[in-house]
Amino acid sequence: MDQKAPTPKNSAQMIWGCALVLAGVGVFIRIPQVMPKIAQIESFANATGVIRVCFYLMGIILIGGGIQKVYRYVKSSKPDSNP
Repeated sequence: MDQKAPTPKNSAQMIWGCALVLAGVGVFIRIPQVMPKIAQIESFANATGVIRVCFYLMGIILIGGGIQKVYRYVKSSKPDSNP
């Protein structure tokens, strides 16, 4: 019966991981709305493809980092089955 109670630091990591995932999802939702406005800016008009790829990459990194934090939290909060 040697269960670890989640410490406030670990709980904060869980909250931070969820926030990262939500921010990544928000990036994916927002890209189609923002790209036409970016394309109207003369200096960015020729680079919309690169900008779109960068935004999607940023969303993937945010979601990946958030999932990693949540996974590590869940993994560390499970009790060890080895005696």
